[in-house]
Amino acid sequence: MSRFVPIFVAVSLAGLSAACAPTIGSNGFQAIDAKPQDIVAGTDTKETILARLGSPSTTSTFEPDQVWYYISQTTEKYTYNRPVISSRTITEVTFEPNGDKVAGVRTLGLTDGQQIAMNVKETPTRGRALTVLEQLLGNVGRGQLPRTEDDTPGQRRPD
Repeated sequence: MSRFVPIFVAVSLAGLSAACAPTIGSNGFQAIDAKPQDIVAGTDTKETILARLGSPSTTSTFEPDQVWYYISQTTEKYTYNRPVISSRTITEVTFEPNGDKVAGVRTLGLTDGQQIAMNVKETPTRGRALTVLEQLLGNVGRGQLPRTEDDTPGQRRPD
């Protein structure tokens, strides 16, 4: 019986250490053969980039033909906590204004991002605010009148 105790302790410790390991998730663009950072300005074109990397994650809102973005990020999640972004890579590919050649390549990381605080104010709406009691009892008495046999509006229901 004494030799089973160390095995039980070893299995228990292995199980506990596995429970503390993070769940790692990869989102966005996944580089397989070529990396977006390998793009060379002046020599690569839209066609060569599409052939090596595929379509971009997103394009610029105002200049969709001139700026492409390849975005990827890695998150770590421990048991019941929220996921934490451990790394992020954004490669911005800018093309020449009147051509298909690459004008510039810029790689941004997690430290280049900025936290934006959400505005907690609410936009007021017209009308008056209803209390909870008014909301609960607001539809009482607004139902349809009972149907009559001949469905003529304004007729009394026979007793």
